[in-house]
Amino acid sequence: MAGLRLGPLLRHVDWETGSTATVWVEADRPTTAEVRCADGASGSSRTFAIAGHHYALVVVTGLTPGSTTAYEVLLGGRKVWPLEDSRFPASTITTPPIFAAPSAADENAEPTPVRIAFGSCRWAAPPIGERDAAGPDALDTLAARLAADPGAVRPDVLLLLGDQVYADETSKATRSRLAARRDLAEPPGAEVADYEEYTHLYDESWRDPEVRWLLSTVPSCMIFDDHDVVDDWNTSAAWLTSIRSTPWWHERIVSGLASYWVYQHLGNLSPAALAADPVYAAVRADPDGTETLRRFAAEADADPTRTRWSYRRAFGRVRLLMVDTRAARVLDEERRSMLDDKEAHWVREEALADPGSYDHLLIGTSLPWLLPPLVHDAEEWNAALCRGERGGPGGRWARFGENLRRRSDLEHWAAFPDSFRRLTELIREAGSGPDAPATVCVLSGDVHHAYIAEPAWPADAPDAGPGARILQLTCSPVHNSVPGLLKAGFRFGWSRAGRRLGRLLARHGRTGPAPIRWQKTGGPWFGNQLMTLTLHGRNAALTLVQAKEKATGAQLETVLEQTLTADECRAAGCGC
Repeated sequence: MAGLRLGPLLRHVDWETGSTATVWVEADRPTTAEVRCADGASGSSRTFAIAGHHYALVVVTGLTPGSTTAYEVLLGGRKVWPLEDSRFPASTITTPPIFAAPSAADENAEPTPVRIAFGSCRWAAPPIGERDAAGPDALDTLAARLAADPGAVRPDVLLLLGDQVYADETSKATRSRLAARRDLAEPPGAEVADYEEYTHLYDESWRDPEVRWLLSTVPSCMIFDDHDVVDDWNTSAAWLTSIRSTPWWHERIVSGLASYWVYQHLGNLSPAALAADPVYAAVRADPDGTETLRRFAAEADADPTRTRWSYRRAFGRVRLLMVDTRAARVLDEERRSMLDDKEAHWVREEALADPGSYDHLLIGTSLPWLLPPLVHDAEEWNAALCRGERGGPGGRWARFGENLRRRSDLEHWAAFPDSFRRLTELIREAGSGPDAPATVCVLSGDVHHAYIAEPAWPADAPDAGPGARILQLTCSPVHNSVPGLLKAGFRFGWSRAGRRLGRLLARHGRTGPAPIRWQKTGGPWFGNQLMTLTLHGRNAALTLVQAKEKATGAQLETVLEQTLTADECRAAGCGC
């Protein structure tokens, strides 16, 4: 009799038809997984096998647009979800109404509000009764609030912007499981080594009862960042050469990409994209898809242009581009780029396609586009040193720069100066012209604090700058920590003194002026937190909540409620 090992996770809900969704599950043996909804919608799929584990991504069809329906999961015809002793409400699938994406010509159609919650960097919560050194988990606390209050407003989608698991910073419980398998005195020590050990990370993170229920009832979109594989993954060509010389790296990267494909990537895809995916078809057709998937993962690492981890989603008139800023990098110092040419072309085409068909453009990139100015200038200065701007390639300054880059995590957009400029120009172009959206928001995490930054284009810029409101919205961590020294450093990075120091570094590195200037207009905020964008027609509002420990237990405390667009501000009477 098959049992439910992990899941279910509600992943892709179709906003075009409002009638389909996908649900991910892991069973403990081969079986047929089935999802049955209270309104009669259903779907089923045979499990596929990877490294002794059994998974299914069930496409649910026949859902009623504009409805919320409870569902249950069956394995081999036996109900396994909800759990018999569950203390949570029923898991549900909520679909948008069929008029969720009215065209510009549909003047009488009422747009459907879209609520998008996002954050990154989540250590798994410790077992019940064990002290949580990182403080309350924002996802746990959100789940508890939604479960306790049936009338609470739920996000329409949860964007997890990287570091869903930490392959290189394992918990005490995971280290004990690893030690039962192998000698932790041998590399990679207490870090995960292979696919089986990656499954331990997902078990620990997604078996958390609150998070398990939350992910079963709120759709999610995910993208990796470095800790999903290893800290500072693909920092530089020298870093890559060094790590590839270690005996454990090949197994780590193959297992990391293979497990990401199974646990995160597949659920990002629509049913149509799944049906057209040759790797998914090959894995499902094979009684044991392990070698097929391992071969795919090895090829994806060897030649990143063969695979696209980025993807596009539409939520009514909201367009989301989730961008891979890790695997798609070009690391040659002479051609250094955050995205290879093929990937950069895809992002540009998707951002600019069908102008006027969306009111808001969201660019999900785990790494912030706009950093504290001192940090930005330091990273661009460092990139100049590493490519030989001072003393030539391979000289003393270049060696110093490479050492500093690795020790100080200098590998954000600013560390890829040409990519920063191309992204800046793309954002300006997407936000300009008669069909410009109301907002272009870059959603990011990684840096273990939250802030809002806004750019200003020079007066002589083309079109005098964009008409859309442009925002960098950074929210991290969901559940992690940041040392006090780094907090002080981030604050100093925004200060006038920090800006002056940054300009000195820019002069030394001969980097030239940045194409834009930007200001911090909110934050920095430190703590375990989530941001939520509410997008309604051409109006936009932002909320930031933090998980706080209270006498009655962890609660979400609202730190910020802010309107972002002129129409919304006028409606609220704020007079801005």
